[in-house]
Amino acid sequence: MGRAGTLSLRQLLTVSRPALWINTVGVLVTGLWLAGDLYTLQLAFWVLLVYLTLPYNLLIYGLNDLADAAEDALNPRKGGWQGARLQSTERGPLLLWIAALNVPFLLALAWLLPPAALGVLLLSALLFAGYSVPPLRFKARFLLDGLSNVAYALPLLLPALLLNRALPLTALLALGAYSVGKHAFDAAQDIPSDQAAGLTTTATRLGVRGAAVYALGWFALAAALLWVLSPLSAGLLLVVCGGMALRLCLKPQAQTAARLYPLSILSPWIVGGVSGVQLVYLLVRGVQ
Repeated sequence: MGRAGTLSLRQLLTVSRPALWINTVGVLVTGLWLAGDLYTLQLAFWVLLVYLTLPYNLLIYGLNDLADAAEDALNPRKGGWQGARLQSTERGPLLLWIAALNVPFLLALAWLLPPAALGVLLLSALLFAGYSVPPLRFKARFLLDGLSNVAYALPLLLPALLLNRALPLTALLALGAYSVGKHAFDAAQDIPSDQAAGLTTTATRLGVRGAAVYALGWFALAAALLWVLSPLSAGLLLVVCGGMALRLCLKPQAQTAARLYPLSILSPWIVGGVSGVQLVYLLVRGVQ
């Protein structure tokens, strides 16, 4: 990553993968809109919003980079914005930075959040940690690798729990299904390097075509659930995510998945952006 044993702010940002922050920050803001508010003055929400940027994403992806050193060394897409290749002397400093940026926020949020919201936040963090870190290491467990990615959907509940509003359960299920499908799709490109490292995942067990079909099924379920809330968003999810999964089904190669990966990265921006505009429009009109 850089000079051995040191980590600059730029390197910490690289490890946290800012292009993926939409999956945490965007979900929290969408949860606020689903709760019926455009904004809130509650301090707890704003502390949460800041926490779900660099600190939380450093926890997610920093632990992943630490645990996946063997696989990442064989993966040509690692070593940049898609994931770091850590030198052995950088592992300790990264772990210290993860703790230093997460523990103070979690202590503050333990005081600011209602117990149910704190429990949901901690469950999400534990699922992410369990994905990467032994002995759970869900990443190396068939089906559990993707299913544990429902952790991305859980922050959607936090605003409702904070503001004592109805829980957006349909949206939660839709986002959870999308997260499982997206994990399977994204993992297809890593099948050769994961197999070379001796790692068994859902994608390596199913193969590229099987992973694409599996992802397509989850995307279809997500669209069906989302249809109740927004037919436009559901249709867009099918076109974007279903389309890229179908393309991979027709040309089942890891290289195809790698070429489609930028679209996968953009998919939450596209579908989430359209959904967000609709929510804001309804809130401004007083419909929500």
